[in-house]
Amino acid sequence: MKSLIMLLTLLFSLLAAAEKADIWSESYKYEAAGKYSEAAALIEKNLNTVSDKEFANIRFAWLSYMLGNYDDSIRYYRKALSINSSSIDARLGITLPYLAKQECAKVTRYAGQVIEASPWNYTAHVRLMMCEQSRKQWATLKDHAQRISSRYPTDATILVYLARSYANLGKTDEAKKNYKRILIRYPGHIEAINYIANVN
Repeated sequence: MKSLIMLLTLLFSLLAAAEKADIWSESYKYEAAGKYSEAAALIEKNLNTVSDKEFANIRFAWLSYMLGNYDDSIRYYRKALSINSSSIDARLGITLPYLAKQECAKVTRYAGQVIEASPWNYTAHVRLMMCEQSRKQWATLKDHAQRISSRYPTDATILVYLARSYANLGKTDEAKKNYKRILIRYPGHIEAINYIANVN
């Protein structure tokens, strides 16, 4: 009898684990189909019962961001940070709703914390560059993009920020040179093609 109870307990545990796995796979299916509300509802319903609460909070925060629920997104990224204060994922994640809300001071704060832990983190630097562009800090953006481009020499996105900074500083030749560099890495880049066509 004792062994039967143990066997049933094990079986129920395995079924519960399978059910939780289904939650994740179902939420990914919904997300892939663009059904963010359904994906988020599935995670939210199980936030307090899943074993990986940190991941559940980050996932719900991401889906909230995709739905445009920026305050919810921020709240759940913060919950994830309260579970794991070392999380780079949550810090990068929280920059997204803050960017959407155009709260660059908060983006700078969280991206800066990531850079303290990981000085050449690509995503953190790009999000800072987005804020520098938004604030029209062209000289700062130029210096920043030059520095990061030397670390990621094959990347076209950073060169776009560099070219834009030169264009807005009135340095047409430098802007054109960098737009040409973009076209080597990303042939057909519309912004680069248009800029070069308009300055010729």
